[in-house]
Amino acid sequence: MSDLQGSAEQTLALMRRQGFEHAQVSVSRSHRHEVCVAHNEASLLRSTLSNKLQLTGLLDGRRADTEGSELDADSVQALVRSLWSSVAAAPQDAANAVSAAQSARVTRGPQQADSAALADAMRGLLDWRAQHTPSVMLEEALAGHTQVQACTLTTGGSALQCALGWYDAGAFGMAREGARSSSFNFAGGNAESLAGAPIVERFGLDGMLRALARSVHTEPVGERFTGAVVLSPPAVAGLLTWFLGQLSDQVLINGSSVYRAALGQAVAAPLITLSSRFDAPGVSPFSADAFALGPVTLLDRGALQCFTPSLYGSRKTGLAHTPVGAEGWAIAAGTTPLDALIAGVPRGALVDRLSMGRPAANGDFSGVIKNSFAIRDGQVGHALSETMISGNVAQMLRDVSAVSMQRIDVGSWILPWLRVEGLHFS
Repeated sequence: MSDLQGSAEQTLALMRRQGFEHAQVSVSRSHRHEVCVAHNEASLLRSTLSNKLQLTGLLDGRRADTEGSELDADSVQALVRSLWSSVAAAPQDAANAVSAAQSARVTRGPQQADSAALADAMRGLLDWRAQHTPSVMLEEALAGHTQVQACTLTTGGSALQCALGWYDAGAFGMAREGARSSSFNFAGGNAESLAGAPIVERFGLDGMLRALARSVHTEPVGERFTGAVVLSPPAVAGLLTWFLGQLSDQVLINGSSVYRAALGQAVAAPLITLSSRFDAPGVSPFSADAFALGPVTLLDRGALQCFTPSLYGSRKTGLAHTPVGAEGWAIAAGTTPLDALIAGVPRGALVDRLSMGRPAANGDFSGVIKNSFAIRDGQVGHALSETMISGNVAQMLRDVSAVSMQRIDVGSWILPWLRVEGLHFS
């Protein structure tokens, strides 16, 4: 870590000498071990080491950013000179700034890889697939360990350091029977350890593989109707991505957020509490603009607690600055068992992937549901083909009628199944 801090200090001093009024320097080193599978066969065992240097320079209200992968003196000097040329052409904006007086040192997770554990994890996944879902072809799968050391300094006196380690596993594949095949799907995530449970029992992998095997033969939904969806955690993640976007810089600055006047108001069903988990495996404890992250609750029983502008977005809009990470969120578990949640659907679908494209500014959307199954009279039936739903994303959050007791934890999020009423099927 000391060499990274030394590189960051030298680079920040170089940027000062170059003439930047303010600057941010981030230096990181990533050490990666992984065991890979291709087409149901172990294919590769590898270890990689990579560096990253990220620079932000401010001059007379102008801002420029760049990054490189070499830390030698000549490469760093060339990167700083390039940034100096870029900042002169950038637009002026008084909201540009760097963080000040942030200080934290975080060490978290396993710092050394257990290569034998990685190999055992992949062997277990391949054996399980062969026994339980032989029709599934794992196009790609891996088990890995990542160790990241990073140091970020600013001219405002911020100094943030971390040493993070975590394991991860995932699989991408499809099922085939003769000339028929399912669509592709993926499941995976991060964990502190691969010990204690087979990886197929983590991240929803077993459910994904079983669903692929059941999805070779599909049927259309039939006539148009209005019904309910049961969103699996991966589909809920898609809903969550839209919601988080409505609280962040771009829509807050241009005034298009559907929640711009809703602070403190109910914007989701009272069943929904959404909080941060910035201490989860693989999640950075710092924001991109160099702030140490503390706990954040965005939704408290459906009520909107805060917006999440960056330092720039806060200075631009006048809204309170709430530092957040790029990932690390959890929806609190509900009180309804998953079976009962599904049993409460007279007609609808169990949805694993929700492809909404880009919803309209007000949240209206029409999209295809993928890797999904029909529900009739509370029973999960055949796999669906060419089925679309339409509605409004903001309204979906208000129309959540049940939250499952069960959740899936993939590190970057931990989410339950949600039942949402009033979607239009076609």
